[in-house]
Amino acid sequence: MSCCHYYKLSEGNESIFTVDVAAIKYGPGAIHELGQDALQAGLKRVALFTDKTISELPFFAAATSSLRDAGVDFFIYDEVKVEPTDKSFIAAAEAVANENIDGFISIGGGSVIDTCKAANLYATYPDEFLAYVNAPIGEGKPVPGPLKPHIACPTTCGTGSECTGIAVFDLLEKEVKTGIASRALRPTRAVIDPEVTHSLPNNVVAASGFDVLSHALESYTARPYTERAQLTDSTLRPMSQGANPYSDMGCRQALWLTGQHLVRAVQDANDIEARHNMMFAATLAGIAFGNSGVHVPHGMAYSVAGLIKDYQPEGYPTHEPLCPHGISVVVNAPAAFRFTAQASPDRHLEGAKLLGADTGGAGLEDAGEVLALRLSEMMQATKIPNGIGGVGYTQSNVTALTDGAIAQQRLLQNSPRSVERADLESIYSSALAYW
Repeated sequence: MSCCHYYKLSEGNESIFTVDVAAIKYGPGAIHELGQDALQAGLKRVALFTDKTISELPFFAAATSSLRDAGVDFFIYDEVKVEPTDKSFIAAAEAVANENIDGFISIGGGSVIDTCKAANLYATYPDEFLAYVNAPIGEGKPVPGPLKPHIACPTTCGTGSECTGIAVFDLLEKEVKTGIASRALRPTRAVIDPEVTHSLPNNVVAASGFDVLSHALESYTARPYTERAQLTDSTLRPMSQGANPYSDMGCRQALWLTGQHLVRAVQDANDIEARHNMMFAATLAGIAFGNSGVHVPHGMAYSVAGLIKDYQPEGYPTHEPLCPHGISVVVNAPAAFRFTAQASPDRHLEGAKLLGADTGGAGLEDAGEVLALRLSEMMQATKIPNGIGGVGYTQSNVTALTDGAIAQQRLLQNSPRSVERADLESIYSSALAYW
């Protein structure tokens, strides 16, 4: 790997990267084989996690029919909250704690899969809630041992949660989004059926699609793994290890697919080719960022989502204010990538080109601007809000947003460029509006 200029080996720094991937089944109709997947995992009685909307859709009926035909017993937990909270994680764990189950199945978007991960963790190894939550917000305690098998079936083309060991939630008391990260949380198997995307509302496809884009672009531009200090204990090597040659492959392909298909998938619900390609892009990006990690746009997104007051997007539940994860990320992205481009302009410019930008005549010094403009074009074409101002924030909120973001050190330390408090304040101010 020393031949690649982005991964220069140096004395005292990391020279090893790891690759952790869930077993993956992908293709139209895959969810109809769920019963056999459960049997292969040795499951006889499972907790089946979903939400009330998904539980009424035909593909959910097909999944439960497959389980019954295979003789797999299950009970359904459908109280998952869209954009889960610490309270909803705790409620889910309590709901399964006394059930005699040998594994979990999740059918839903990132909220469902993440809630299932958390229930598996806290039901298996009960502890104070903040014990496993990422430091410095929580204690960052390692998961004590293996969890029960978890088969994840994503129903949105975006989060990649079926391929990662990360569970994200809103910590209500502090009004900030954070997470739990551990290889132990990674689902045992991902069953990915692109046909489930056919019924998604356009705005859900847009939000989840920009999550795909951000996963891939942040992972590709992340701090190289070779810039981390060499470890004396290999068991401490982080899951979010930084950009590496393996994650690069998935990032490039995910960015190209997203550039080709995201706008199409949003604008035309009947464009099956586009929606299927976005589902595959989500899988590739999920594998990539599960092994490299994201950085500034995601770190900023946690407080954008956590402090939301009255924004209500189309296609989502209407009983409370909500900023979907993909939207909370991408409204920061143009400003954030203008900032990080100085550290690796060649990668930022390549990212813009993969997304479909005309980079002819652009120099490395133009990388941040070219990428920001391409992101803004795609946001406008898919009716994404115009920056953080579009979801209700003003300059008066920048200090509070920064307070939440600066706590996301697990993400910010993965940035290719050092990020201080003043930098975050400047990026938030620049992210108020783009057009």
